[in-house]
Amino acid sequence: MSDWKTTLTANLPDAARAYLDGKRLDEVECIISDLPGIARGKAVPASKFARQDYFHLPDSIFYQTITGDWGEAAGDGGFIERDMVLKPDMSTATAAPWTGDWTLQVIHDAFDVAGEPIPFAPRNVLKRVVDLYHAKSWQPVIAPELEFYLVAPNIDPAQEIKPMMGRSGRPAAARQAYSMTAVDEFGPVIDDIYDFAEAQGFEIDGITQEGGAGQLEINLQHGDPLKLADEVFYFKRIIREAALRHNCYATFMAKPIAAEPGSAMHIHHSIIDMDTGKNLFIGPQEGETDAFYHFIAGLQNHLPAAVAVLAPYVNSYRRYVKDNAAPINLEWARDNRTTGIRIPISSPNARRVENRIAGMDCNPYLGIAASLACGYLGLIEQKRPTKQYVGDAYEGEESIPAVMGDALDLFDSATALHDVLGPEFARVYSIIKRTEYQEFLQVISPWEREHLLMNV
Repeated sequence: MSDWKTTLTANLPDAARAYLDGKRLDEVECIISDLPGIARGKAVPASKFARQDYFHLPDSIFYQTITGDWGEAAGDGGFIERDMVLKPDMSTATAAPWTGDWTLQVIHDAFDVAGEPIPFAPRNVLKRVVDLYHAKSWQPVIAPELEFYLVAPNIDPAQEIKPMMGRSGRPAAARQAYSMTAVDEFGPVIDDIYDFAEAQGFEIDGITQEGGAGQLEINLQHGDPLKLADEVFYFKRIIREAALRHNCYATFMAKPIAAEPGSAMHIHHSIIDMDTGKNLFIGPQEGETDAFYHFIAGLQNHLPAAVAVLAPYVNSYRRYVKDNAAPINLEWARDNRTTGIRIPISSPNARRVENRIAGMDCNPYLGIAASLACGYLGLIEQKRPTKQYVGDAYEGEESIPAVMGDALDLFDSATALHDVLGPEFARVYSIIKRTEYQEFLQVISPWEREHLLMNV
């Protein structure tokens, strides 16, 4: 084995090394998440990757909207597309098992030419929040739940999205939550998801059928926020590639089908005291601590301003519908899926707080960072939450912004949240999202043509 192969293999995680055992590595995909969560980067020959310590991309990748247009977020220096220095995090090296040759993916971190982290790079935003926890000797632990739809191929945006055909030759059925028969309908896709995940060294905690037609949920094991955000970033690609092998699309839109439930990324949180190794939410007699209630209060008080990050598109707000499997407020309760903040049944050691607000369309780095930021502010401010909600929270008052514009207004005024996520990130994010919102407002929808053309 040549020197570059020996050096490269020595730095790989076990799963990547096992994937390449006896194989010739052809290519390395050097990737980074942009604001929407799209993988940007370069594919390079393996021999070149082994010899390079970094590569360059322009900072303008973070000024681009989901449509490919640009927001005026470059700042005083102007839109000159400065080069960033992208350095590989070899702990993220993993297989790309759907490719025709032997390929690895490696997530990179973004720095400026002076070596400072780019403040609006999503992975850096999450690192900033986790570092604030560590400064208090707290280790945040999270577990994400990924909901998505498998749908029929859709190459005409004017056509409505329809459920995929299952193995039986019938369209996927709705209202079959937790049905194993429904899961079996997608068996070949799920098999590939498992195979791809195993090749990449990821552990799936379980796959279930959700309430929508062709809607599935994947649960991941709890762990370090950055590691789990990397896995969600990778999993979106895994699921899309598995679906394409079987003539269907995987979509992470918050609300792809009007009459069906939306797709969430529920985030479970607990905090470990780094000095004692104990869950910060457990008291001396295994009761609930002040920190437990402070964390809930932080979510209640700061999530309204963070919704613009957790629900990043106009479509995201179509998910918050009464009696349709998504919260409409920030009430909290134990073992109650109608509330925005849920305390699942668990042993004291596994005590955690679940944020049910985030949509699956959010950038996983930013969604997890924003959720942790709200909890962090709660721990710092030490306020108490409202009383635990009793009953169906859909009967309570709505307290989540109903449209993107309102959410952005709340985000722009949330200086405490900006201080945690980073003021420069907040500035750039707001500009890009307002640009997208203005783009959307210029679109004439089929509803407007149908009901207004001849009637007003």
